[in-house]
Amino acid sequence: MKLRATLAFLGRLLVVLAAAELLPIVCCLWYGETRAAVAFLVTALITAGAGWAAILGGRKAGVVYRREGILIVVGGWLLASLSGALPYVLTGTAGPIDALFESVSGLTATGASILTSIEGTGYGVLFWRSFSQWLGGMGIIVLFVALLPELGAGARFIYKLEVPGPTAETLHPRVRDTAAAMWRIYALLTLAQVVLLLAAGLNLFDALTHTFSTLSTGGFSPRNASVAAFDSPAVELIVILFMVLAGANFSLYYRLGRLGRESQIWRDPELRIYLAVVAGFTGWITWHLVATGTYAERGISRAALDALFQVSSILTTTGFATANYDQWPVLAKGLMVVLMFIGGSAGSTAGGLKIIRMVVGIKAALREVRLIFSPSAVIAVFVGGKAVPESVVRSVMGIFILYFSLWGLGTLLLTVGLGDTAPYGLHTSATASIVTLGNIGPGLEGVGPAGNFAFFSGWQKLVMVMLMLAGRLEVYAIAALFTLAFWRK
Repeated sequence: MKLRATLAFLGRLLVVLAAAELLPIVCCLWYGETRAAVAFLVTALITAGAGWAAILGGRKAGVVYRREGILIVVGGWLLASLSGALPYVLTGTAGPIDALFESVSGLTATGASILTSIEGTGYGVLFWRSFSQWLGGMGIIVLFVALLPELGAGARFIYKLEVPGPTAETLHPRVRDTAAAMWRIYALLTLAQVVLLLAAGLNLFDALTHTFSTLSTGGFSPRNASVAAFDSPAVELIVILFMVLAGANFSLYYRLGRLGRESQIWRDPELRIYLAVVAGFTGWITWHLVATGTYAERGISRAALDALFQVSSILTTTGFATANYDQWPVLAKGLMVVLMFIGGSAGSTAGGLKIIRMVVGIKAALREVRLIFSPSAVIAVFVGGKAVPESVVRSVMGIFILYFSLWGLGTLLLTVGLGDTAPYGLHTSATASIVTLGNIGPGLEGVGPAGNFAFFSGWQKLVMVMLMLAGRLEVYAIAALFTLAFWRK
């Protein structure tokens, strides 16, 4: 294994991250936060210094392979998380463990927070909090691949580990060009949402921070009441639109821009199912809220808008809120929990298991039912009229097992930690586990839209840090590090 070459690549990643950490200084100086500006400058210098030390201590290698690729991806996320935690510590916003939790939650675009008074936090920290989600949403490693041509053939494997989904579609023969194209689309969508939010009446700070958290499907807001603070249907509709766009496969936008054939986009089976889930769950929840009289005073239109917003937010794993769905009737809350397990599309910034995996998993399970009475039959799994390779089917079934096992283990650990005298129970621990693993943000009860994660103990927060990283890297990359075969020569 080329450990020194891996170290050099990680050093280059830290240098890129250090450059990004300079941007919040502009925000700090604009709002007169000199101490915070110094904190970000120190953070950038420490990160850059560590990066250059790693570069000097490592050595250049023309090609990286699978083992090195896994170490680069996992190591890159760990180092970025530690670096991203420094501003919270240096500004006095949080202690080391809380800072790490907030940093990992930001970079993995989870949106779970330990801050109890968000609006009491400085502008610079809040800007970094949302900007870190924007960096992590498309993927700091994808940005790294786009900027670093030396990765060679190993770039394809690194890209596959970083881009969510059972397969990582490449838009160009060279993976570096694919990564650059994805970031261009991401930047254009970001610009479009900022312009629309400014037109809807938001100031530049709110427009930027909410855009960063929307396109990354992260959900951090500089407002205690999240998007509900603006009390504006126009703002909510804009955020809904871009949450749904961010939860779709970004390669579809590339095809649309290159070919200009909308029909090819609408023939994509995952997109059709994704939009059907949004529409179906919105209709079902709206009907239930109206039927139970939950929105008797606010009206059907408000019920429909809140249902659409929360369905879009949870399905895409964004985590913004315009209503406290923890106060909704049991069926509506149950449907929200179902959405937490589904997630957005492959090749999007959304977390969760992904729509396409759910489809492949269900069809593979039905195939096993047929094989009970036709054991000699050769039955392929088809999605959108195309046979799914058996390697992909095996990968999907494997990640289902690991994903639900991690959720169960996380639930158990968080439940044990809460104890019998804690104010919250199983609903809190179970949803805290799935929303951190799925990179969603809010859950139910203590971690609902009106709550936060501050009451958990330090070791529980570290458990959730591991869940967030495992969910963002889709389990396999981190699981590989715990196998003996990975470390054998």
